[in-house]
Amino acid sequence: MLRVPDKPEPTGGGVGVRGILWAAPQWGPSVHLGWGGGAPSCPVAGPDAGPRWCEAPSWCLGVLCLGVRLFCVLFPAQANFAPHFFDNGVGSTNGNMALFSLPEDTPVGSHVYTLNGTDPEGDSISYHISFDPSARSVFSVDPTFGNITLVEELDREMEDEIEAIISISDGLNLVAEKVVILVTDANDEAPRFIQEPYVALVPEDIPAGSIIFKVHAVDRDTGSGGSVTYFLQNLHSPFAVDRHSGVLRLQAGATLDYERSRTHYITVVAKDGGGRLHGADVVFSATTTVTVNVEDVQDMAPVFVGTPYYGYVYEDTLPGSEVLKVVAMDGDRGKPNRILYSLVNGSDGAFEINETSGAISITQSPAQLQREVYELHVQVTEMSPAGSPAAQATVPVTIRIVDLNNHPPTFYGESGPQNRFELSMNEHPPQGEILRGLKITVNDSDQGANAKFNLQLVGPRGIFRVVPQTVLNEAQVTVIVENSAAIDFEKSKVLTFKAVDPDTGPWGEVKYSIYGTGADLFLIHPSTGLIYTQPWASLDAEATARYNFYVKAEDMEGKYSVAEVFITLLDVNDHPPQFGKSVQKKTMVLGTPVKIEAIDEDAEEPNNLVDYSITHAEPANVFDINSHTGEIWLKNSIRSLDALHNITPGRDCLWSLEVQAKDRGSPSFSTTALLKIDITDAETLSRSPMTAFLIQTKDNPMKAVGVLAGTMATVVAITVLISTATFWRNKKSNKVLPVRRVLRKRPSPAPRTIRIEWLKSKSTKAATKFMLKEKPPNENCNNNSPESSLLPRAPALPPPPSVAPSTGAAQWTVPTVSGSLTPQPTQPPPKPKTVGSPVQSTLISELKQKFEKKSVHNKAYF
Repeated sequence: MLRVPDKPEPTGGGVGVRGILWAAPQWGPSVHLGWGGGAPSCPVAGPDAGPRWCEAPSWCLGVLCLGVRLFCVLFPAQANFAPHFFDNGVGSTNGNMALFSLPEDTPVGSHVYTLNGTDPEGDSISYHISFDPSARSVFSVDPTFGNITLVEELDREMEDEIEAIISISDGLNLVAEKVVILVTDANDEAPRFIQEPYVALVPEDIPAGSIIFKVHAVDRDTGSGGSVTYFLQNLHSPFAVDRHSGVLRLQAGATLDYERSRTHYITVVAKDGGGRLHGADVVFSATTTVTVNVEDVQDMAPVFVGTPYYGYVYEDTLPGSEVLKVVAMDGDRGKPNRILYSLVNGSDGAFEINETSGAISITQSPAQLQREVYELHVQVTEMSPAGSPAAQATVPVTIRIVDLNNHPPTFYGESGPQNRFELSMNEHPPQGEILRGLKITVNDSDQGANAKFNLQLVGPRGIFRVVPQTVLNEAQVTVIVENSAAIDFEKSKVLTFKAVDPDTGPWGEVKYSIYGTGADLFLIHPSTGLIYTQPWASLDAEATARYNFYVKAEDMEGKYSVAEVFITLLDVNDHPPQFGKSVQKKTMVLGTPVKIEAIDEDAEEPNNLVDYSITHAEPANVFDINSHTGEIWLKNSIRSLDALHNITPGRDCLWSLEVQAKDRGSPSFSTTALLKIDITDAETLSRSPMTAFLIQTKDNPMKAVGVLAGTMATVVAITVLISTATFWRNKKSNKVLPVRRVLRKRPSPAPRTIRIEWLKSKSTKAATKFMLKEKPPNENCNNNSPESSLLPRAPALPPPPSVAPSTGAAQWTVPTVSGSLTPQPTQPPPKPKTVGSPVQSTLISELKQKFEKKSVHNKAYF
């Protein structure tokens, strides 16, 4: 800096100065003057030169130091004092910018300061401002008037101080000063949450008032604009937040339930303390979502699946066989405990249960069971990780003892079971006479419909008939004469008949088998026809709800009948409803609802029926929801955006709702999701068709892509059609035609009949190539060609379950009734008639006719 002494000291006849000269370590015009006389003329000092004196009789001396090189600069002898800035102090808007500060929201182009100074001689002065080459040129200055203008935006958070060099010059003297301009804060920053996303895992038994999580937001502003407070968007939430620390807690009296809702979404709002921005008071806020995942704890009893339980025991069931299986699961599905099964009562020692699998099996022979129905009570007990019993549940199980048709009718005489009955009678007894010498009782020890059977005499036809023909459990058997003339001593002295049940014995035995694409998971008992699942089979109603296969019933003679079996699985509610996304965004136009949808993968109603509800909203009286369709709309009282703004704290139209989807199964499952709704009106949509389309498809971008693709496809199709039509038109029009049309007489065509005959002949020859030649029918197709049958080949039968050896069971026998005839001399013998085939052939013939008649009635194929 150039400093001039207050008084120049004249020397000699003119004005002279005497100055001391030295080397300076850095650049900057520095002149130090001392007064005196007799100094030598001004030399050029070297790097190691000491102080030098210089004097001129008619010139004012100035010394310029650059590095270590010294220069002498001569000025006119008349003294010219340097200009200087006014120092007007703090708060001044003109002068030398001492302690000047500027708000960061000052608009670009604003006049912010005026440089002001003076020259002692009154010369005109100019102003300049410069910046470090590595810094921004934030200000510009009017060199004549000193007006400083802001030319770059300010940001206190990025740069809170600006260094500049201001200078004032009178044309000869230049005075420069370094100044620091302070940038003051404006409330132009919003709070910002850090370390997102926020996810908390909380056990469902956490006590009320416990800390769940802590959110943290920062605001880079200073003062009140940089202070942050927190609050929840939903005032009816079971959670609360400390407005100063951001600590989330479970409210007093509130509880969490993993089985009711596994996830909660908490919307936290961070708001600054407010401040000035562009002359107005503003408040900024930010929102974040805290996802609270509820951790399952053991607080639910076990639940049985597939109730009610029914089981059946048949007479041929072996001790140790499995009757049915009960299935239970821990009600706490997040961390299920191990469960054990036990029989509480009702079994009387006849049944036992596998404690780990839940399979109930019989311990005794069915013949030893004393009751027809057993009501068991099965208890399931959870075992804690420490091995101690925990929660329990009980379910009833009904087991019915089913009688099989495995006891043939037994014939009894006066002394007990009897296989042969004999009597003597006269020949030609009266028509309708009862053979009173026969005392026959028949009994079937089966129960219910299995005890019903038919009686039939097998022997010479039309001679006797048996009464009754149908028996239930037990009956007295009566034989009545039907054809007196056939009872002739001369023809046959002994008549032998069998009383039989045509549906029992070897002729009535039926073997069952299953086959088909759906039969892999099932087995059938070959004699009882009981269908059950394979031991390894795993059934899932959601994967396959219905199975069908074929059952074949075949008798001892190879005759069979086929039936189709359909098995439908009953659905169990084991899937909760699921939203497509945990956070959904929708755009709502005033007067038009938006729709949410959750899918339940259960197979049947009511397990897959979903009800919707709004669990949290702030304020709570803005939206309504249709619980069945999931449609959400504004209440009737809100008909404009202005009405919506009046109840919105931030006067915005973006809302966050927590919605719940709950199925109707038992037990019921539910899922929650966060729904963000952006509300607009029809006026905004009507500004342009493209704007309306984009807003409507904002929630579903694939819809916009689909519409665009469809439009392009339509344009391409129309272009192809037009091009094709143009091509064919040009092709026809490109033919070269003569100028003058010449008409020529066509030759007479051949007679039409000849051409028609030729076409018929040609078409007949061509048609013979495609005629199907039928093979001659094979009369023995059922016996010699089983592969050609309409029915598919049945798979190999599964090994039949072992049958308990019957102890003391009566073998099925057919009693024989014989009668010897005595002659009647008083009556002339009738004309001899052919008695017919022997008894054995008659029996086989009648049985064969019986089965043939039955097969035709059932439309069976063999």
